Amino acid sequence: MAVAVGAFAAHGAGPGVKTLLTTGAQYQMVHAVLAIVCAIWAGHSSLVRLAGWLACLGGMVFCLSLSLIALLSLSAMGMVAPIGGLLMIAAWLSLAVAAVRNSPASA
Repeated sequence: MAVAVGAFAAHGAGPGVKTLLTTGAQYQMVHAVLAIVCAIWAGHSSLVRLAGWLACLGGMVFCLSLSLIALLSLSAMGMVAPIGGLLMIAAWLSLAVAAVRNSPASA
């Protein structure tokens, strides 16, 4: 989804919506990579698994809400975008806590 939205932003979107679509695509791509890293690293850590799911869901919610604002002028989705942002922040915090818990110094 991030690649498709980014490609449309680069090649087919008008100047009024290009920024929203590009921002959504970039955030979704970063958080898709985070979700993949969490899936690889998860092992037996429920916090890492949680971080992966939060990153995936947050990236999708954020990107989709910005896309709906840009493409369909659904300004009400402006109230949904921060939910995606909070989910993405929660993903990074969960991953940070998991990293601290698994560090050699905390053992």
